[in-house]
Amino acid sequence: MPCRPEDLPGVSPRALSTAWEAARAAAAAEHWGPHRTLLFQDGPALALADADAACWAEAVDRLAGLDTLPGLALCLRLLALVDLLGRARWMGGLFAIGRDGIEIHPALLAAAATQGLDVAGRFDESEMKRLLSGRIAGAPADRGAEAG
Repeated sequence: MPCRPEDLPGVSPRALSTAWEAARAAAAAEHWGPHRTLLFQDGPALALADADAACWAEAVDRLAGLDTLPGLALCLRLLALVDLLGRARWMGGLFAIGRDGIEIHPALLAAAATQGLDVAGRFDESEMKRLLSGRIAGAPADRGAEAG
């Protein structure tokens, strides 16, 4: 990759929402992608060996192309958002999981679309919490992943 994960550009919330839906559909259809290793210029090698991560990366590759900076940025932001939702308990009010999928608060979607990634391609949890605390006062997910 021609840059480091932390140098990847932001994406639009709409693009992130579309990628989420494409990845969810790919997983439901069991369109598992290949395991991938992303080699970054002067930076880390990120292995997408987890079956779910490989599936979601394949969906983004089909949607936007992992051989482009926008496609790569979209993929890593999507995976970073999934990672953050899994480890940040304080985010419980910012998304709701239902029968038809997940609804993500518009402020969280906007933050994930634009907030910088770290060298490992993840979001800094404390920085995300600081950013979102100014925008949200415990509001539940109200517009879902369609926001953007």
